[in-house]
Order: sequence, then C-alpha cells, then structure tokens
Amino acid sequence: MTTTTTTDPPAPAPVPAGRPGPGPGPGPGAGTRRAGRQLHGGPVAYAVLVLFTIGSLFPLVWTAVAASRDSSRLARTPPPLWFGSNLARNLGTAWTDANMGLALFNTVLVAGSVALGTVLFCTVAGFAFAKLRFRFKSVLLMLTIGTMMIPPQLGVVPLFMVVAELEWTDRLQSVVLPTLVSAFGVFFMRQYLVEALPTELIEAARVDGASSLRVVWHIVFPVARPAMAVLGMLSFVQAWNDFFWPIIALTQENPTVQVALTGLGRGYVPDQAVIMAGALLGTLPLLLAFTLFGRQIVGGIMQGAVKG
Repeated sequence: MTTTTTTDPPAPAPVPAGRPGPGPGPGPGAGTRRAGRQLHGGPVAYAVLVLFTIGSLFPLVWTAVAASRDSSRLARTPPPLWFGSNLARNLGTAWTDANMGLALFNTVLVAGSVALGTVLFCTVAGFAFAKLRFRFKSVLLMLTIGTMMIPPQLGVVPLFMVVAELEWTDRLQSVVLPTLVSAFGVFFMRQYLVEALPTELIEAARVDGASSLRVVWHIVFPVARPAMAVLGMLSFVQAWNDFFWPIIALTQENPTVQVALTGLGRGYVPDQAVIMAGALLGTLPLLLAFTLFGRQIVGGIMQGAVKG
C-alpha cells in the first residue's frame, strides 16, 4: 500500500509596508494605447473656446440681423438681437444700388490675380535670396525689407501720376499691377525656404543638368507649397478688403466691393440696413472660400510645420 504525501505551495513572501505588491503586467499594446491616446481639454478649455467662438461670430451675426431690419428699428434702444423680415428686400436693394454683381466680379478678378502674382513672384524672389549667390544680395535684401517701414500713403501721389500718365484710371490693372509683389511676401518665402529647402537637393539637380526654371518648377514649388498656400490666403484676403488705393484709382462705374459699398452710404440719411446688407454680400464670398478650401489651407500649414 502506497502512501501519497501532499505538500501545500509556499505562501507568498510578505510585502514590506510602503511598497506596492506585484500586480498584473501590462497587456499587449498597452504602451501603444498610452502613447496614441487622444488628449482632451478640460471644462475650462471648452468654456474659453466657446467664448472666443461667440465673440468671433458676433460681428457676422449682428451684420445679418441688422441687414434683416429697417433703419428705424436699428436706431432704437435697445438694438434688435434677432432676425427680421426685410433681409431679402435689403439684399436686393444693395445689389441694385451698389452694382454689386460687377463689383463682386471685379473683386474676384483683382484678388485672384494679386494672390497668384504675389505667390509666384515672391516665391521665386525668396528662393533667389535664400539659396542663390549673386552680388549685393544682402544689400538688396535689406532694401526690400526696408520698404516695409515706409507708409504706403507716401507713394500714393507718384503712383497716381504714373497711372494717369498710362491712362489706367478706372481700370483694374491700376489696382492689380502695383500689388503683384510685396516685401513681406519675399521675406516670408525667403525665411521658409532657408530651412525647408536643402541646398544639396539643388546641387543634385544641377549635376543632373536641370535648368533654373526646371529647378524652380520641380523642386522649389513643391517644397514651398505650404508657405505658398498661407501667403496666397493672406494676399487674397488683403486684396479683397483693400479700400485705400482702389477708392483713388477706381470709380462707381467699375468698382470693387469696397468701392461699391461707399455708394450705399451716400445721401442725407444713409440707410444703415441696406449698408449692412451690402457688407454681408461682400463678406459671403470670403466665407464660402474658407469653407471650401479651409481644410487644404490648414493641411498645408500643418504639413509645413511637421516638415520644418
């Protein structure tokens, strides 16, 4: 007869006070989940974002509210805070009185031409200042940056004399050509290409026999695409909202949006509701452009930030 002896497993060693006991090890992918988890803001961050969003949208909403009322209601206190029933009538009046159809067409043409020309010329000039070697490069760059310190009002009289001599008054080229290149755009593209464009890449293209035009088209433009998107957006918005020089060079017969809006404010008692309706008509195309191309613009900015 065989006797079987059973022994109990040894008891775990006591854990000293203050030291955590052994716990289960991390499962597979725990580090990945921890590293790839999304960060969420707290209630304070969301409250601040909501306040800033409301503050940013309030001018646009108030313009739409004022455009839907009449001037007598806008003159009362407190002002209206909700929409009225006159929006369609005021928009139609502003469209007719300000010749808004022609003004929108002219503004799209002017702003698009200025943005395209600024992006192309400033990118080429920025590439030259960033990567090419030529005499007096530093002096020319300092002179270009120095022009940013001169108030644009000082050049209005000689510029208008040139435009009048060329018989370009009340023509769109008088607004487009003087703003095709900006010192800010040249400096902006130069600073971007200094870091984003490797010199070795240009030298390799030269060794392969690429011409300067081929280098710019196939190397500089693809590398500078994020900065070009930002510069194009800024130039388009600035040209769309420009008022000082267009009001001097153009008239109500061939206006841009900002020049056309001045025609709504004339008269002994300007109709504030119609003026607000015209301002709304002039703002909606910009909102539409940002809605359609905002993701591409932001994506280009983020791509440039990651590459940088």
